[in-house]
Parts: sequence; C-alpha cells; structure tokens
Amino acid sequence: MIEIKNIKKQFDEKVVIDGVSARFDTGKCNLIIGASGSGKTVLMKCIVGLFEPNEGEILYNGESFTNMNESARKELRQRIGMLFQGSALFDSMTVEQNIMFPLDMFTRMTTREKLDRVNEVLDRVNLKEVNRKFPAEISGGMKKRVGIARAIVLNPKYLFCDEPNSGLDPKTSLVIDQLIKEITLEYNMTTIVNTHDMNSVMEIGDHILFMHRGIKEWEGSNQDIIFSKNEELNAFIFASDFLKDAKDMRMLEAKGKIDDDRNMDEMLT
Repeated sequence: MIEIKNIKKQFDEKVVIDGVSARFDTGKCNLIIGASGSGKTVLMKCIVGLFEPNEGEILYNGESFTNMNESARKELRQRIGMLFQGSALFDSMTVEQNIMFPLDMFTRMTTREKLDRVNEVLDRVNLKEVNRKFPAEISGGMKKRVGIARAIVLNPKYLFCDEPNSGLDPKTSLVIDQLIKEITLEYNMTTIVNTHDMNSVMEIGDHILFMHRGIKEWEGSNQDIIFSKNEELNAFIFASDFLKDAKDMRMLEAKGKIDDDRNMDEMLT
C-alpha cells in the first residue's frame, strides 16, 4: 500500500501539484488519469522518487519515503518495478540481456539462476523464443511485454506503469491491460498506472484518481465513473457523442440490474 498526504510540487512559481492526498491499495490496479498538463505525470514521479515534493509525505506500507535517507531509499527501489512509456529497452542488448540487467545490478545470482529467472518471467508474459532477438526485431506489443518482464524480474512489491498502452493498437492494448491486471493479483503488488487510455480505465480501473489542474478532482472506481456527475471528469472521459451514448447505455444496464435485484429481494421476503 502506498499513501500520499497533501503532496505539493512546484517549479519556480508554478504550482503543478496542489495538496493531493490518496491511498493506493495492494492487489489493485490504481490508475492516475487526466488531460495533458493536469499533473498526473509529475505526481507519479514524486511518488516513485524522481521528483522531491515541496510539501507533504509519501508512505510505502507505512514507511515514510519522504524522510528516508539515501541508503534506505536505494533498498526500497529494489522493490519497485517500472514500465516506461516507450518500454525503454536498450537497443544494443538482446531481450534476454535487457531483462537480466536488473539482476546484474542488484543481485548476486549465478548466471544459471539469472537465465532461469529471465525465462520464467518471459513465460509469464507469454513470450517464447525471443531471448536472442533485439528490440528492433520485435513488435511494439512484444516490447511492452518485455518491459513488463523486466519490471517484475526482481519480484517487486510495487509496480509503476507510465502510459503502458502508448503506441499500441486497441487489441494489443487490451492484452497489456489484462496482463497488468493478472500480474497485480498474482504477485499481490501495489500497481499504479498513469494512462490516457479510456479502455484501461473501464477494464482494469479498480481505483481511479482523476487529476485536473494539479488537484484531485475526483476519486473512485470504474463502476463509480458511470454514475459520476463531476463535470470535469465527464468532459474528459466521455468527450465524444459515441462515448456519451455508451455511458447512458451502461447506466441503463446498471439501473436494470439494481431493479432486478430489488425485485428478487421482494419476492424472497
């Protein structure tokens, strides 16, 4: 579990994050969403330690990351996995070498143990026979899966995903979403996803934090979004007429289910 309390971040005189508090639970896909310039990327960078907040506190399972010394932070970072927006694979390294890189950096495992672990995570992300390939030789979706494999190779407790579906077609995006969801549950991780992808919001958004102009404008689940009356959120999520109609349909379906449940309860009492 990660908790942030009254986080404020500014650059010179410009306030980018203004007093944001939230809790990101373990075993859930926690999404941070918002338009460009809303502050969501800066917020994630504060949480992971790439930016220092001007005010507030960040806690990892109750431990104050904000007040940790560098040695303690280094130890904590070994429990953090990161999937970067462009996958951030090393072009000059093979898939196998890319995934093995964190093991080389942070463990004393033997070469055999490292190879076994690499093959284990490659199998988990449904990739086979790509060990010797270079990033330029595989598709965008495969690169994302290699990025996920590298992010989980150290068995992290925390997983951060920055725009995991960027540059992917809708079908491949659904595959990546489902993989992130499965891994979150399987490894019981605290997962935070920074995304623009509305399919991700509706498919895996157990907990959603909507940022608008540097503040927490709305918070809830993908089920709550359907009934939200927050104007800023609705303008962002349901920007097109097609999506507005889809929302209306989902609301009608949900209302129908509630009515059916009530009728069943009345029949049984």
